[in-house]
Amino acid sequence: MSTYSRKTKLKADCPMERALNVMTGKWKLALLCELNRRNARLVDFEKKNPEASKRTLAQQLGELVKDGIVQKKDFQVYPKKVEYSLTSLGKELIPVIQKMGEFGEKL
Repeated sequence: MSTYSRKTKLKADCPMERALNVMTGKWKLALLCELNRRNARLVDFEKKNPEASKRTLAQQLGELVKDGIVQKKDFQVYPKKVEYSLTSLGKELIPVIQKMGEFGEKL
């Protein structure tokens, strides 16, 4: 199993490229939209996106956590329970996504 790595280096001095890098991923927008509605577990994302693999959803959630957009809460129970929610930075991204949707409706 290998992970994706960029072929070109991310330009640290370009805020737009950094923002797009955070949102780019086949399922990231779907994950963010669901988290805008409610906190969710991986199984919830699987139910909402049955065509996505569990591995891909988990990987993209992990990237969003690493980027500070989503937070992961690990409950210390058995069986294991993990819940995801938007961080304050993630909540700032929601109006941008909504604007993108409005733009997409015009196309």
